[in-house]
Amino acid sequence: MAQPLHHRATHADLAALPAHVVGEIVDGELYGPFGKGRGGPGGGIILDEPELHLGADVVVPDLAGWRRARMPELPDVAAFTLAPDWAAEVLSASTARLDRVGKLPVYAREAVGHVWLIDPVAQTLEVFKLDGARYALILTAGGDAVVRAEPFDAIELALASLWAR
Repeated sequence: MAQPLHHRATHADLAALPAHVVGEIVDGELYGPFGKGRGGPGGGIILDEPELHLGADVVVPDLAGWRRARMPELPDVAAFTLAPDWAAEVLSASTARLDRVGKLPVYAREAVGHVWLIDPVAQTLEVFKLDGARYALILTAGGDAVVRAEPFDAIELALASLWAR
């Protein structure tokens, strides 16, 4: 949702956003980083199903994100060799074992700071944070919970928005 301005947004409001923030004006409201408008958190690139070449492994997370400090611009490549800062896997009966047992160790080896495992059937979110060479589970939530999930804990996430209704 947008953070409403006290006036209808203009092109000047877009121009005032930091250079790395893409903004939009829809029906007079300014939308910016994470949909929070001016001054919201941001500074990253999030891609759906990027192909990652990590050492000898090739993995395709459902979502992956890089901080702008590590990837200032999106390279024009078919596959990425720079490990993301965050990855998310949407679990299904056919992928849960691979995501948990196969991919998590690869992500840990490549120092992916956070991994989310999202189970739409069970309506759960598990957030893992890299702690040395392995992951620590730092958040488990589900249903209609509203959470602050690292590394995006600057904003609240209503989990109900993730589940098909």
